[in-house]
Amino acid sequence: MIYSPSIDAVFRNSGYDLDRILRTVKELGFTAFEFWGWGNRDIDLMEQLVQELDLQVGSFCTKSISLLDPALRDSFVIGLEETLVIAKRLNCKYLIAVTGNTLDGFSRAEQHQSIIDGLMACAPLLEAAGVTLVLEPLNTKVNHPGYFLETTAEALAIIAEVGSPNVKLLYDVYHQQITEGDLTPTISFNIGQIGYIHVADHPGRHELGTGEIAYPFVMNKLRELGYSGYVGLEFIPTGTPEDGLRACLAQLDK
Repeated sequence: MIYSPSIDAVFRNSGYDLDRILRTVKELGFTAFEFWGWGNRDIDLMEQLVQELDLQVGSFCTKSISLLDPALRDSFVIGLEETLVIAKRLNCKYLIAVTGNTLDGFSRAEQHQSIIDGLMACAPLLEAAGVTLVLEPLNTKVNHPGYFLETTAEALAIIAEVGSPNVKLLYDVYHQQITEGDLTPTISFNIGQIGYIHVADHPGRHELGTGEIAYPFVMNKLRELGYSGYVGLEFIPTGTPEDGLRACLAQLDK
């Protein structure tokens, strides 16, 4: 597995600039990192540092345009095209998509279908680029009230309808602990459709080992299942980023 610190989460209160962040990631022994949006990033500098430090970009988000509104579908696809240009520059093979918040005036079935139709429009672009788009359910109880896509089951139903090998599930252990629990059985049953993993502990979304999730057990299950992809460390540290990342490594490798 490839451990990938989310620099927007882990370093959000550090005051470090991008150069110091990526050098810290490298010094701690990581080979990859990820981030959220690219619109406000210095992509030239990031590209330079990625090459200099021999780091992989695990993932970042495509443009945050609602998949729920058919009127915005063309905008979402155009945003993906723009994001794929950045992904090529950074040699990034995974992009993250979120659905947006539930819309008034549309039934749930209509919004569900709009996600399917939008992702089907994106699939040829992804397949041509050799990039996988991972769809992320989020919890609405703590962090994302109003967000449309909560459950693993609904996300997988959408992915099955899209029917592309380049559209998969981002399984965020933290979010799904809050939403539905049943973590390792769900992972085991659906491992073939999981393209990416995110981790943080609950409650608090802090580093692993601070909450109720038995991460050594979860990680051993992933190893048993042969998962060899990215594990994004998307947590808010209780102390310094360096201490938080070291604490996570201790849990991940038990």
